Amino acid sequence: MSRQPTWDMAVSLQAGMFEAIPKEAALQVQLIYFRGLGECRASKWVRDAGALAKMMSTIACQGGNTQIGKVLGHARDEHGKRRIHAVVYVGDAVEENVDALCAKAGELGLMGLPLFVFQEGRDARVEAAFKEFARLSKGAYARFDSGAPQQLADLLRAVAAYASGGRSQLKLETSPAARGLLTQIEGR
Repeated sequence: MSRQPTWDMAVSLQAGMFEAIPKEAALQVQLIYFRGLGECRASKWVRDAGALAKMMSTIACQGGNTQIGKVLGHARDEHGKRRIHAVVYVGDAVEENVDALCAKAGELGLMGLPLFVFQEGRDARVEAAFKEFARLSKGAYARFDSGAPQQLADLLRAVAAYASGGRSQLKLETSPAARGLLTQIEGR
């Protein structure tokens, strides 16, 4: 339930991901979400902002524990079926065994599937875990403030650029968020 305001913000910002990619590139996005007591679902793959917004607008947040392990496991399985260029995880908590999640993040790194982990809030324990997930997967970490929606918008645009064209496409993004992610990726 803590995610509802950020979820609502993400619904309104997600179109920017599609605007960040070259016209000839075809960004496909799959939404994975968890809520309540054990519910974790993945959408079909979509190619446009309208379809993604429609799916996102039907989802309401519910109380429950994090299910990051299921998300990472699903990403691993999907990557085994088709090449995925990036996974974005947005969250504010970790309620699972961090070492087990690190092992899954490391698997993704070995597969060449980077995690871009974005933290809302300032919980130091969550930050340490999220940074480790990003490091092990050869991805990047960033914190954003839910009161500044442009920060999350810039982060989503940067990942879309990376997913559509790798580091060279990310280098074309000029936002501080994109520069921060690029610095981390290039340092890995």
